[in-house]
Amino acid sequence: MTPQALPHHDGSLLHVSTQAPALGDRVSVRLRVPQQYPTLRKVIVRSNPDHEPHWDSAQHLGSAQGWDWWQAEITVANPDHGYRWMLVHDAAGAGSSPTVEWVNQSGTHRGEVLDAYDFRLLARPAPPEWLYDSVMYQIFPDRFARSDGADSRTLPDWAQPAEWEDPVNPVMPARVCQFYGGDLDGIAERLDHLDSLGVQILYLTPFFPAASNHRYDASSFTRVDPLLGGEKALIRLVEAAHARGMKVIGDLTTNHSGDRHEWFQRALAEPASPERSFYYFDEQDSYESWLGTATLPKFDWASQELREAFIEGPDSVVAHWLKPPFNLDGWRIDVANMTGRLGEVDLNAEVRRILRRTMDEVKPDSILLAESTNDATSDLTGDAWHGAMTYPSFTRPLWSWLSAPDGTPYLDAQGRQETAPWFFGQPAGGIPQGTALQFAAALERFNSPIPWRIRLGNMHPLDTHDTARFAQNAAPGTVPVAVGLQMTLPGLPTLFAGDEFGLTGADGEISRTPMPWDRSEAHGVRKRMELYRALIALRQDHPVLRTGGMRWMHVDDQAVVFLRESEQESLLILAAAPAEGTVWEAELPAAALSTENLQEPERLFGAAGLRTFNGTLTLGVQGPAFTVWRFPGVVLP
Repeated sequence: MTPQALPHHDGSLLHVSTQAPALGDRVSVRLRVPQQYPTLRKVIVRSNPDHEPHWDSAQHLGSAQGWDWWQAEITVANPDHGYRWMLVHDAAGAGSSPTVEWVNQSGTHRGEVLDAYDFRLLARPAPPEWLYDSVMYQIFPDRFARSDGADSRTLPDWAQPAEWEDPVNPVMPARVCQFYGGDLDGIAERLDHLDSLGVQILYLTPFFPAASNHRYDASSFTRVDPLLGGEKALIRLVEAAHARGMKVIGDLTTNHSGDRHEWFQRALAEPASPERSFYYFDEQDSYESWLGTATLPKFDWASQELREAFIEGPDSVVAHWLKPPFNLDGWRIDVANMTGRLGEVDLNAEVRRILRRTMDEVKPDSILLAESTNDATSDLTGDAWHGAMTYPSFTRPLWSWLSAPDGTPYLDAQGRQETAPWFFGQPAGGIPQGTALQFAAALERFNSPIPWRIRLGNMHPLDTHDTARFAQNAAPGTVPVAVGLQMTLPGLPTLFAGDEFGLTGADGEISRTPMPWDRSEAHGVRKRMELYRALIALRQDHPVLRTGGMRWMHVDDQAVVFLRESEQESLLILAAAPAEGTVWEAELPAAALSTENLQEPERLFGAAGLRTFNGTLTLGVQGPAFTVWRFPGVVLP
């Protein structure tokens, strides 16, 4: 069956009475079934409290706009309460067995399905609403902007100074030592730019003192790098951002410190010190490090002293920066997927839960995001993370669909010339070719195992400080398609500073180009900024894009069509990427839109064609296109 002809349920308010229940609460859940679907004898919700099935019968609420609606009341029995729908069809004939289908987050199925794909209610503290209402902007401080104060600072021994206009040198050691001198006051001076884009969250990569330009090798977690302006500059930046209604989150390495860190230096010098237990040492004074990088010694989270110093309680590092006078609004945790994990040891869940508990106690409206660059589904259970920077659920499949690399050569960290485009460190030798159909399948595959409210907090970057720029290899005409999907699919849109300038970069170092502020009025840059401003404004103006439900309407090799839905409005979204000059067209049954007014939909963005005739809606476009139309909201019976 086509997607629009199947039963539908998701975590939005159309289908679930609350996304923030408490244990013991009764929650109403609703399923809608197309009226042309086989006649249902009964509809039942199967929950799984304490891993033992429990059954609640659903009642037929009535019909509206071509759908039959069913509702059941379920009791939230566990902090992570899974449920699915059981559909029982009329028997084919006297004495025959009933037909049973199951509806879970991965779709409609005949035969048993895994609990891992059940819908989920989380009886845990919910993230603040501002997380879902925001667009996030990632800043690599050394490359964003210099204040006047930067010129008077003495550079450390590791730094290789560069002028702002100098090209990035991707070859070691310049790769980590090239120093442009961007600072926190420079960021504060450019808040007008971020405000004009519509950014609501600033995500700063580490601001701690370190021995590299990226600062993921912190030498202290209790100070702000003087090269960035020190503690007072951070206070000024956060206060200026808050005055504009923006939030600011930091970046913390819970997997490791730098080898110059005061804890590690004490551990080396004093084997009997408490800090010795913070790391993995053997009898020969060898120690574990991140992927064998000696400058990044790995933390041993079995140490209670480390927990108390770093993540547990109001006196910890985590709490210190959330409290006055700094008042950060949350953390992104670097290498969260490896934190607490080493061979047979797995303390990851303990660490993330302590982190979350401390943040809930110190600043309940703060957010906690994980870096988990591959499959994060086993960690995104709702017990700690509000969302994650995880590439396979959006970024990588988008690149596979919308990229057309031209083989432009670039230098890697060892100075070797490469022509195969960088693809997230994978050794295949280029960007795997994909389709819109495979893009949609990847979204379903990696989002189906996680709770709906975690999906809404998952970061949607086109690129980050660790990747090549999407624009480096984008097929002609596809940047608006990519940005449109970034802003309209369920999730947290995340820009990397410079995306709005159309910056390119062949890998994760070359992409860290200093911001070209003097080019902001160039024609191509203005056009790209207008694109970002328009699509961010679209998201801000239509709450359905932030928390509304989602249904696929049509998917093929060249395009995806989906709805974002609420009682207030429904937005029909087309993202198509046929070759330039090639015509794409698809027909949809008008009844599948759950609306009775198809005559004059309001066009909100884009220029694709839409026409209705005799109960059919036809979409068409020539070449890549992204378009959004507004229809009336969903009517409940």
